[in-house]
Amino acid sequence: MKKENSTPTMKDVAREAGVALGTVSKVVNGLPVGDAYKTRVESAIQKLNYQVNSYAQGLKTNKTRTVALLIPNTQEPFYASLVYHINLALLKRKYRMLLCSTDYDCGQEQEYIAMAQQNKVDGIIGLTYNPHLIIEESTPFVAIDRSMGPKIPCVTSDNFAGGQIAAEKLADLGCKNVAFLRTGSDLNNEPNKRKAGFENGCLSRGLAYEMKIISDGEPYEEFDKFLADHIQEGKLSFDGIFCVTDALAYRVLKILRRLNQKVPEDVQVIGFDGIRYFGNQDYICSTIVQPVSEIAEMCVELLLQENMPSKPPLVCLPVTYVYGGTTSEPFDAKE
Repeated sequence: MKKENSTPTMKDVAREAGVALGTVSKVVNGLPVGDAYKTRVESAIQKLNYQVNSYAQGLKTNKTRTVALLIPNTQEPFYASLVYHINLALLKRKYRMLLCSTDYDCGQEQEYIAMAQQNKVDGIIGLTYNPHLIIEESTPFVAIDRSMGPKIPCVTSDNFAGGQIAAEKLADLGCKNVAFLRTGSDLNNEPNKRKAGFENGCLSRGLAYEMKIISDGEPYEEFDKFLADHIQEGKLSFDGIFCVTDALAYRVLKILRRLNQKVPEDVQVIGFDGIRYFGNQDYICSTIVQPVSEIAEMCVELLLQENMPSKPPLVCLPVTYVYGGTTSEPFDAKE
């Protein structure tokens, strides 16, 4: 007889439901059983408050239904959005997410990989900054924005096209002399293609352009100085600016206000990512939108596919331009 206040077991559920232990096991593991048996087992589980030990269950089946996500941080709105949508994609498939915030620390990334593998996760999704990351071949891995070898799929948005769209949009809106502002990692990654796309767009439209590029860790005051140096008689020499992230565009808009430059009347600004105020309101600037929910779905879909060798080395998803108040748009574009 079961002791009072002890944790109920699968045997207790079988006894309460009046079915064989194997029937309870099938219901718990989602295997087909007759509707009547399923109803009795589910009622017994609810009555006894039986909790499935998914970790122990996973060790038996070699599946823990857990996926680790490596992300630089959850402070940046774009990363936070990725976390949100990847978690939704996993929950939809009845998987749990093990969140590993690395704070751009290469050593921490490797430690998280080891921890995830020790916890027998079913796979890892990573937006990483460690070019020498060591991952066991037996652990499925999908990268975001960085190619890590032919056997590891990389999911990204079309960064080259996004840069080109930004340049062409500024040209279409009447800009003649534009600036490209970038901060980011010196590592080889897909977002670096925004620069090449922007240059291509400027050349195809005959746009004069200048670039200011700083690496992660360098002071943002470099952008203040760059823009201030291009003020002549109170007017900025650029009439258009493309920032490689919306976060950078937000900083640049504040610099322009300090320099008494009106946006979009004096200078038009386009960012990249598609960040919204408070996550679901207006865009913080006119921007190239990354399809975050589609990126998340593709990462999870590729990770959980059984046949790893057939997975594509690179999946590039389309981007779109949206108006966000920092460009001169026709009235109907603002509706």
